[in-house]
Amino acid sequence: MRQLIDTTMRAAGLALALSLSACAAFRQPPPPGSPLAAVTQALGQPAAVYPDADGGQVLEYRGQPMGQFQHMARMSPDGRLLSYEQVLTSENFARVKIDHWTKDDILRHFGRPAETSRVGYKDYEVWSYRYKEAGVWNSLMHVHFDAQGVVRQMLNGPDPMYDDRFRHR
Repeated sequence: MRQLIDTTMRAAGLALALSLSACAAFRQPPPPGSPLAAVTQALGQPAAVYPDADGGQVLEYRGQPMGQFQHMARMSPDGRLLSYEQVLTSENFARVKIDHWTKDDILRHFGRPAETSRVGYKDYEVWSYRYKEAGVWNSLMHVHFDAQGVVRQMLNGPDPMYDDRFRHR
């Protein structure tokens, strides 16, 4: 009976994740240069908006906590779309500058995480993002911040949500 319940819960989670990713796949952003009103008309209201260093803003279109994607629309200071991309990729995570980037930098580049936790012995706060490492492996990227909010390390590993080795039997 327990195995049937576990299988049913996994199927429901997968169905939810697929439906969320399907919704995101049908949203077509307007072309670069489009005004903010056209962006929100095409994509909907963002889950969060972050100020960008150049005077523009970054709009978060959330795929976390269950999806393996997160889209960010970058707007110019004059309110025009510069880019729209799925940001949770190995290449984008590789751009993070350890000991320099802060929580604000991470939010502007990746949006809010799927999960947060703490590492007690170093007093680190950890933000974890679900993504497909190299477009293939179900992974979590863990971004570790010190007490001042500076990125001190990043670690990736398998996402227990998709790995039977981590399930309680």
